[in-house]
Amino acid sequence: MFYFNPLFYVFALPGLLLGLWAQSRVKSAFNKYSKVRTERGLTGAQIARVLLDSQGLHNVLVEESQAGTLSDHYDPRSKTLRLSPEVYRTPSVAAAGVAAHEMGHAVQDSKGYAPLQLRSALVPAASFGSSLAPLIFFAGLMLQIFGIPTIGNSVAWIGIILFGAAVVFTLITLPVEFDASKRAKQLLKSQSVLIGNEAKGVDKVLDAAALTYVAAAVAAVGQLLYYVFILMGSRRR
Repeated sequence: MFYFNPLFYVFALPGLLLGLWAQSRVKSAFNKYSKVRTERGLTGAQIARVLLDSQGLHNVLVEESQAGTLSDHYDPRSKTLRLSPEVYRTPSVAAAGVAAHEMGHAVQDSKGYAPLQLRSALVPAASFGSSLAPLIFFAGLMLQIFGIPTIGNSVAWIGIILFGAAVVFTLITLPVEFDASKRAKQLLKSQSVLIGNEAKGVDKVLDAAALTYVAAAVAAVGQLLYYVFILMGSRRR
């Protein structure tokens, strides 16, 4: 009965609705500005290289990723910025924004930006927590049902704590992503990479992308609160 408790939707609905809206905003903005060519005709890869070099980050590589659409990311371990083909090869406003954003993470890494370091340290715990914590939590609830309340309660709380690591990861991601976009916008302007209204297009693409991280955080917090609510309710019974 715990798996299908209707209260789950009360906690999950805000994040779900926000996530759907954010995804539609991202898709709309990226599709629109991926068709708008930049005046200078620089591809995402070229823009990333120009901005990295302007910050003295000549050691950071820029590679084309084959992981799929919007698989762009910065790998701090290998000091490599990997851009999806539609960003790497395309001289569009959308590509400029995405490439500059990922370059922002490279700048964060070079400056020892604390939230980025914390997020990187949390990756193993967050990965484990998001995948196994729900199973551990519901195993604890089952133990309570089968007459082992003390052990079951402890196991359930372990699941909640582990899932909490995943929630902290989503919350730490917010300042990391917002700061990367801020750095991207500033550098695009200071290096005169964009011309005219192109900066406004980049703002719309990056602002839409930021909403997806907010939605993920809201969804994670909602799920965590649901687990706590269910566990506290089972104890009262």
